[in-house]
Amino acid sequence: MDNTEKVKKFSQSIDKIRAELRKDVVGQEDIIDNVICAIIAGGNVLLEGVPGVGKTRLVRSLGKTLSLPFSRIQFTPDLMPSDVTGTNVIEKDDKGKMNTVFQKGPIFANLVLADEINRATPKTQSAMLEVMQEHKVTVAKQTYVLEEPFFVLATENPIEQDGTYPLPEAQMDRFMFKLVVSFPSEDELAGIVTMTQVTMDETATAVVDGKTILEMRALAKEVPVIDEVLQFAVKLVSGTHPELSSAPETTKKYVKYGASPRAAQALITCAKVRALMNGNYNVSYDDVKALAYPVLRHRVKTNYNAISNHLTVDDVIKEIIKEIK
Repeated sequence: MDNTEKVKKFSQSIDKIRAELRKDVVGQEDIIDNVICAIIAGGNVLLEGVPGVGKTRLVRSLGKTLSLPFSRIQFTPDLMPSDVTGTNVIEKDDKGKMNTVFQKGPIFANLVLADEINRATPKTQSAMLEVMQEHKVTVAKQTYVLEEPFFVLATENPIEQDGTYPLPEAQMDRFMFKLVVSFPSEDELAGIVTMTQVTMDETATAVVDGKTILEMRALAKEVPVIDEVLQFAVKLVSGTHPELSSAPETTKKYVKYGASPRAAQALITCAKVRALMNGNYNVSYDDVKALAYPVLRHRVKTNYNAISNHLTVDDVIKEIIKEIK
């Protein structure tokens, strides 16, 4: 099969996934595309939005569409690390002998929904670091490897901050994307009400499986990136660091901390997937620019000047993109 046929097959699979997700999710086209992009790229996603905009429904529908074992963890202040990863328990065998057996936690699934992740304590958040980055769980000196593909899709409410804990920067960096789920338009709201009058359950059906996702990921890795586009992505990430002499004026004025090298890796990895989703076998500047917002918005920290000028992180990123040549 040549590259043209591979790209065509890739696009057809994406169209099938989109079509199934639209059965359960009204609007949010960009959110759907970016979630699909991150999953194929092998990254975790942080969904931020007020209650009721369909964050949890999207993830549940995604599990059905991709035919992947799905697990949901409701994060609360009293949640312990063992409640996430699992723990060793003592069991009696047929002969009456006591043995230590590892009982897997809900993290052992292909698609994990971490609902209201910022409600758990830092101790529990630390249990997520290894599994999000290395797809492994270590309990009592024993390491367990999770089955691929594996993704964490976390949600958080930006309004209600009582009883929440800010996510550590190290954990935020493990999210490939941060997606902001906006409130629906009036037409979309009418569509949501009409849909849920029929049934509250997800109606999506499986159109691809884990093996197909891994094949799509392997194809995306083969997509070429010319040096000019690669340099643009590198300059974009470097341009978020105010301490560098080459930083744009916007960065020096409004940014406190810049993005990590993982941001550059995510930009290129996801740009390859986005190119294939659009039917192209090469990465363009537009691919990098479009993904700069979900990749950088949780990794770039603005300073007081940005706050006093009523500038959001996205506003600052937009100006940085304009200044990068």
